[in-house]
Amino acid sequence: MEDEEIRGGDKLILRGLKFHGFHGVKPEERALGQKFLIDVDAWMDLQAAGKSDCLSDTISYTEIYRIVKEIVEGPPQNLLESVAQLIASTTLSKYPQISAVRVKVGKPHVAVHGPLDYLGVEILRHRSSDMPK
Repeated sequence: MEDEEIRGGDKLILRGLKFHGFHGVKPEERALGQKFLIDVDAWMDLQAAGKSDCLSDTISYTEIYRIVKEIVEGPPQNLLESVAQLIASTTLSKYPQISAVRVKVGKPHVAVHGPLDYLGVEILRHRSSDMPK
């Protein structure tokens, strides 16, 4: 899939999801946990849903929300990259209608000296040709 197609394509949008998780490499991150901010874009054709007004022609936002919640509140990962990858790969494997997914994982409470909203990662994953459709 071309990046141009992604920029102009239909997508489901989930913004500002907040969960408490225990991800990180530092012992205090694993013991105390912290808040994580998640954004997800899931590209899929929404034309049928737009015409039919039926939930069965799309994917409920709550289904993707559940995936994110389960992963962020689930077993700890060392890296935000791993958290993002798990969200992306689970979403793509569970929903064959989704052609690509972008996941942003942010940590608002990090040990740096200076003001910030959050630090984090953003990944973009496409359905590969060897992945089931």
